[in-house]
Amino acid sequence: MYAQNDGVRLSAAQEKTSILGRDAWLIFGTRAVRMFGYGLVSVVLVLYLAALGMPAPAIGLLLALTLLGDAAISLWLTTHADRVGRRRVLIVGALLMLGAGAGFAATDVFVVLALAATIGVISPSGNEVGPFLAVEQASLAQTIPDGQRTRVFGWFNLTGSFATATGALAGGAIASSLIGGGFAPADAYRAVIIGYAVLGVVLALLFSRVSSAVEVPTAPDISIARRLGLHRSQRVVARLSTLFALDAFAGGFVIQSLIAFWFSTRFGADPAFIGGVLFGANILAGLSALAAARIAGRIGLIRTMVYTHLPSNVLLILVPLMPTLPLAVLVLLLRFSISQMDVPTRQSYTIAVVEPDERSAAAGVTGIARSLGAAVAPLFAAPLYASGLAALPFIVSGSLKIVYDVLLYVSFKRVAPPEEVKS
Repeated sequence: MYAQNDGVRLSAAQEKTSILGRDAWLIFGTRAVRMFGYGLVSVVLVLYLAALGMPAPAIGLLLALTLLGDAAISLWLTTHADRVGRRRVLIVGALLMLGAGAGFAATDVFVVLALAATIGVISPSGNEVGPFLAVEQASLAQTIPDGQRTRVFGWFNLTGSFATATGALAGGAIASSLIGGGFAPADAYRAVIIGYAVLGVVLALLFSRVSSAVEVPTAPDISIARRLGLHRSQRVVARLSTLFALDAFAGGFVIQSLIAFWFSTRFGADPAFIGGVLFGANILAGLSALAAARIAGRIGLIRTMVYTHLPSNVLLILVPLMPTLPLAVLVLLLRFSISQMDVPTRQSYTIAVVEPDERSAAAGVTGIARSLGAAVAPLFAAPLYASGLAALPFIVSGSLKIVYDVLLYVSFKRVAPPEEVKS
């Protein structure tokens, strides 16, 4: 299953563009709807909680509970998806998204918000949460050749980035328009969150249209000893999960909601401007993810992940050191222009080095590790943003991410996916 390989050479057949079937197009559509919703809510979520009068430590705790709850529920769903049915798991996830949005919009009582955050699915970062990505990736990989996987995942991430960008732009514009029309800030932000809940219904309807072709082609052998839905790949997934958790913990210091809050408090930027900045950032991130497939075809998945991630982390450290709003925006956009090349390559690599009946579980376990790592960070980051140490989260995040890059390269540089093995 694994190969020792320092070189990479893909055949001409592997370089051909794949033709996506009906199920794949539906999954691309669900990705667009969901990520639009995540972008929509990420701009206003922390602003909404602050408008409700919630102190910074409580906001940090709520964000942590949001990510921890998503991680716990997603762990069970993704590690059982290949056996109980991928479509079923995706529909359940959509309903949890509806529940979270409805809960946040319905009350300002912390206990109720914490319950909605823990049980439901909502993204304070604009990034993936819940069981969706792992199961969708496994479903897509079911329908395409190995040599096409990274390229398709690149387009898949581009779709998500464009949708997140559009959602962030819409969320900021809607909130600003409502506030300008006389709405109280909390009510304006609540309207955006209601829109997020409605998208959960749309998502469930789309998932119900996906066919059984996305399921595991042969029934998993239940006699095989499994842990978290894994058998042969337990050790490699454990190593990847540990590293991905470190990367996500670092990223949790600079999630989109906190970046939006930083621009608001540091430079007095309004929600519409912040939404526009995040729109541009996500567009650039999506384009960088698309470029990853071509780079990976030349130098390999692991090298692409590391070589493109390192300079983006240096730029992240520089963002809070910029003295003016235009310079801070410029450095942030430069960072996003190369920051996501490791995403489709990381996803493709995880899917590649496990057995087909472990794919949902492997993507899910590594995804949960990322969620857990990200969940802890806001507990430390939110108070820093509200204090005189607002630059520190950017510096901590970039530094830890550099450590992750070095460890990933040392640990996996000789573990090649099947399509990179020399024939």
